[in-house]
Amino acid sequence: MIPQDANIRETEALIASDKVEGTSVYGADGKHIGAIERLILDKRSGHVSYAVLSFGGFLGIGSDHYPLPWSKLSYDESLGGYRVDVTKDQVEAAPHYDSGADYEWDRRNGKLIHDYYGVPPYWM
Repeated sequence: MIPQDANIRETEALIASDKVEGTSVYGADGKHIGAIERLILDKRSGHVSYAVLSFGGFLGIGSDHYPLPWSKLSYDESLGGYRVDVTKDQVEAAPHYDSGADYEWDRRNGKLIHDYYGVPPYWM
């Protein structure tokens, strides 16, 4: 058995969640939209379901959170961040929640998010 490094943060195909958090997200127009605040994982499959994008506010205080279906993001090495096929204006009009608010991560809200972005829900 080959020993594995428990501190691994990135390989060619894999990346640790703490390295994804804080990564910039760019829109279809190439403009910076915000940064990934956190990842939301499906408990049973272990797959990433959403990347929660944050922007607005001052130094992260008072920023809003915008759940994006993970399938909407693609890593762009030239940008050193993730690219989505929507603009910041489109993200700002998407379902979101305030940083201090609780959010119901249920199928109803999940369907609203997926319908808005035009992608099938991760659970289907």
